[in-house]
Amino acid sequence: MSWFEAMEHHDYEELVLCQDRNSGLKAIIAIHDTTLGPALGGTRMWTYASEEAAIEDALRLARGMTYKNAVSGLNLGGGKTVIIGDPRRDKNEAMFRAFGRYIQGLNGRYITAEDVGTTEEDMNLIYQETDYVTGISASYGSSGNPSPATAWGVYRGIKAAAKEAFGTDLLEGKTIAVQGVGNVAMHLCKYLYEEGAHLIVTDIHKDSVKQAVDRFGATAVDPADITSVECDIYAPCALGGTINDDTLKTLKAKVVAGCANNQLLETRHGDQLYDMGIVYAPDYVINAGGVINIADELNGYNADRAWSKIGEIYSTLEKIFESSRTEGIATYVAADRLAERRIEQMKNTRSTFLQNGHHALSSRRLRK
Repeated sequence: MSWFEAMEHHDYEELVLCQDRNSGLKAIIAIHDTTLGPALGGTRMWTYASEEAAIEDALRLARGMTYKNAVSGLNLGGGKTVIIGDPRRDKNEAMFRAFGRYIQGLNGRYITAEDVGTTEEDMNLIYQETDYVTGISASYGSSGNPSPATAWGVYRGIKAAAKEAFGTDLLEGKTIAVQGVGNVAMHLCKYLYEEGAHLIVTDIHKDSVKQAVDRFGATAVDPADITSVECDIYAPCALGGTINDDTLKTLKAKVVAGCANNQLLETRHGDQLYDMGIVYAPDYVINAGGVINIADELNGYNADRAWSKIGEIYSTLEKIFESSRTEGIATYVAADRLAERRIEQMKNTRSTFLQNGHHALSSRRLRK
């Protein structure tokens, strides 16, 4: 399948390849859908097996952002960037400055933010070249690192999923297996620990595991064992695809709810979770706290307003779980329908305006 065929399959709008020889920048910007507004999605930096794998990841993640922003009630479309490289070794100022110039060249169609492998400091460098970046330092009037906000939303989502599975959202005494303890998951572990949950953790970085063990009394296990441990809740919080044919054979949890993107290797695995009676909190719904937080910057950031909206992840998941029960569909299907209805309604509204000879002009800019 060609890249144009792949883009046409899910109706992507734009794919931009960016390179800067002097800094080593190799980046892919994918814009999926801008029906609801400019595409907002983070910049991920990772060591991909191939350039094709990086493009596939950018496309998949961009589409996920369309659904995430739509289901979260944001007036934003979906996009994503991946930078090919080792985030612990290959970063430099010139790389992110060059990338910022590429973003500026898109004239507001795409707004970026922090993601896996990038930091608030990286966003500050991008900000030197473009206004179309969020999650920069608070000293610039921004919301700063989105990790705590993302973690808070996931925590609220885990409580909603626990209520669906166990009849109560109290997490005290529950055993929660956390796969990956990066920036977001470390904040999540803090929330879970403070409520009295027992934590089992793993990560490819041993220093992160040690920190979780020392701070939260967590039990450490090998990464290969995390999906088969005895637990109430499995929280995937690293890279995607950990719900697959192999892990479903040994998964003992009654809830799957975490901050990773693309937790289902294939959509059929969401159907299998439903058939097994396991409550699955769709990833792009539960992990939307970060994007909700940084999206508030577009209105002049107000922390109370942003965190109040993040708390609505709980009620959004309640709606999805109810639809799943009443319609007899998997939760990921219920979430997709909720997002798709909102996008379709906006398309219909715009179509009506055009048919009536009206022209809507909108100007969006970041307020600092």
